[in-house]
Amino acid sequence: MSLQAHLDELVTKHRSLDAQIETVQSNPSADDLKLASLKREKLKLKDEIARVEARLNGTH
Repeated sequence: MSLQAHLDELVTKHRSLDAQIETVQSNPSADDLKLASLKREKLKLKDEIARVEARLNGTH
């Protein structure tokens, strides 16, 4: 898989997690543990996106 394809996949997953987080937060009885888990996963994806972008830009 090319770096660009990997980046595209990561961005798609990041957006999906963002939508899931919004859905959980909109529920009055939101599950705090699930929300925290989703936010941690989103942060991991953000870090990975930054690493891949740095490699694509030649600044690893």
